[in-house]
Amino acid sequence: MTDYVLTLRCNNRRGIVASVASRITGHGGDIFEAHQFDDQETGMFFMRVAFSMEGSEEAFRAAIAEEEKGFGLDLTLRPFGQKRKVLLMVSRFDHCLGDLLYRARIGELPIEPVAIVSNHPREALNLTLMGNIPYHHLPIAKDSKAEQEAQIRRLIEETGAELVVLARYMQILSDEFSADLAGRCINIHHSFLPGFKGAKPYHQAHARGVKMIGATAHYVTGDLDEGPIICQDVEPVSHADTPDELVQKGRDIERRVLARAVAWHLEDRVLINKGKTVVFAK
Repeated sequence: MTDYVLTLRCNNRRGIVASVASRITGHGGDIFEAHQFDDQETGMFFMRVAFSMEGSEEAFRAAIAEEEKGFGLDLTLRPFGQKRKVLLMVSRFDHCLGDLLYRARIGELPIEPVAIVSNHPREALNLTLMGNIPYHHLPIAKDSKAEQEAQIRRLIEETGAELVVLARYMQILSDEFSADLAGRCINIHHSFLPGFKGAKPYHQAHARGVKMIGATAHYVTGDLDEGPIICQDVEPVSHADTPDELVQKGRDIERRVLARAVAWHLEDRVLINKGKTVVFAK
């Protein structure tokens, strides 16, 4: 038996769930997890089904093409837990990168890191987990942004990276590059969006005397720190915390939020719903 994950989105119509479930069981499939959501505001329907099946994947794909065409499904199907090629980007703060590499090494994240890109040299990072992952130092200046992004595009194409993760990459991507990466680039922002966007959010939060700090993982769009949100978390703080202490506490939140968002994306638990997301978490 092989485990699969099927996801779909479409305009809502009657009979979708019954037809898809019947198609799976008709091919000897055994459904062990199922989620669905009918968005009353947009009229869109979202579904994620995990199932085991002995039969041919090709035969099943050919058969479910009937539902795909009949209901106008935006459908994906892949073996559950299949490793995906990921390109990681980082600046000087390497705690999120180190956490992702560790989780990949112990098998917690099904990723194959194909490259690490940074605007700082490798010596600026303090990691010992990079191993033989190719490291690309691509510095960026005001007049070299387009050239640097073209180099990253080539790396994505050459490595076959399916996902780009900005693991505290402290550079703003161009609108064009953000559009190219739509739905396949995750960023971690060290704040609980939509508050405290841009640079030094912990210092902004300290100046406002907040009692909670947080982090937000979201898909990258051309609007700075406003892409569809995947995952967030918070932690209490007090008036006695300095900005540096907020930064220190924030590192732990950033690590776990980014790892959770990447895991959900890889497990096909996140479906984009215009400017928002539908997240079928466990």
